[in-house]
Amino acid sequence: MKTLFRTLSTTFITLILSQSVLALEASVAGMIDLRAIASDSSESYSQGGLGKLRYDDDQIALGQLALVGDLTFSETLSLRAVGNSFVDDALGRTGITELYIRYRGLPDDSGLRQGLRAGLYYPPISLENNAVAWSSPNTLTPSTLNSWIGEEIRLTGIEYSAQWLGKITGKPYNLQLTGSLFINNDPAGAMLSWHGWTQSSRQTVVGETLPITALPALNNGALARQARGSDPFHEEDNNPGVTVNALWHWPKKGRFQLGYYHNNATPYKETEGQYGWQTRFAYAGFQKHLTKQWQISGQILQGDTLMQSHHREDVVNNDYRSAYLTLSWRNKHHRVSGRLEEFQVWDNDPTAGDNNTEYGTAQTLSYRYRISKQWFMLTEYNRINSRRPARMYIGEQPEQLEQQLQFGLRYYF
Repeated sequence: MKTLFRTLSTTFITLILSQSVLALEASVAGMIDLRAIASDSSESYSQGGLGKLRYDDDQIALGQLALVGDLTFSETLSLRAVGNSFVDDALGRTGITELYIRYRGLPDDSGLRQGLRAGLYYPPISLENNAVAWSSPNTLTPSTLNSWIGEEIRLTGIEYSAQWLGKITGKPYNLQLTGSLFINNDPAGAMLSWHGWTQSSRQTVVGETLPITALPALNNGALARQARGSDPFHEEDNNPGVTVNALWHWPKKGRFQLGYYHNNATPYKETEGQYGWQTRFAYAGFQKHLTKQWQISGQILQGDTLMQSHHREDVVNNDYRSAYLTLSWRNKHHRVSGRLEEFQVWDNDPTAGDNNTEYGTAQTLSYRYRISKQWFMLTEYNRINSRRPARMYIGEQPEQLEQQLQFGLRYYF
């Protein structure tokens, strides 16, 4: 695996050095997101509880402070660093969320444009989080599907992309194929198993450890070695994971996406309480412009995750699925979005005191008003109804209805 990455890295560096440097240009962009929240929720998952929402009480919070720095070496070569800060209650996190160098070639006569990306980056999964610093431009809170991507899925690796431009090939669409080899994402699936699907705009920063709910099974038995916090950037076995993604884009009409993720982790290996979780999933998504004002979009993700004891016996074995559908209306400075979601986890293992089963639905209604090119005002209502038997372990009712109302002010620079 190390030899493979060394070879790919050498090839990438050779390609970089072969480019003629035309200029050296630096630029900085970012976003400030301030919020007032009224929340009716149990203890937030971000503080080790089993609540489905980021906020569990009424407060004023820094939803997100983002800084994106770009260093452009040439027409085709650039370096990007993304830093984020999230502050709510006494819990705050600041750090790097992405850092990569990118080569984006010019299209040839056949319409083919090739690209490479190396470093720390998000895989091209989310159809919601496409604004500055992987933020969601139309809502304050992304879906449960993309909330999980922001929490546990991050690639440290090399990504190759090939894009065929329809305006050159004479086709009505662009086609882009992307593939990655990556490391440092072996515990992905741990948080999805132990606190389930959540709805949040937080992103895990490099070096952050995510708190695990104090479940009975963690006190003894097969899970006694498990650390009380999960590090999603941990590499356990030096096996490279893989992602593939296909995106068809019809300009001004819509897009369709298919993809697959597999971290290829060894599920029975562990170092200082951090296990490898063999996690894989497939996903699909679409966006369709119905008229100039109406747009519909949706995604579905389904997969499984496995963690075993040193004796290779199943300790956590879960299947999971999440899907959403969003209808959006826009007219000049106004945008209204309504989103429906369904999510589920199936527990397939016999471990006592660690029931990960859950089922839930969620509804989001969001209004965004563009004050100016840089200023936006947002109001959003979130409602999640879920049943998770593990809540009984910490003295809570298995079925809960959680709601929150948010008022946000965003400034892009």
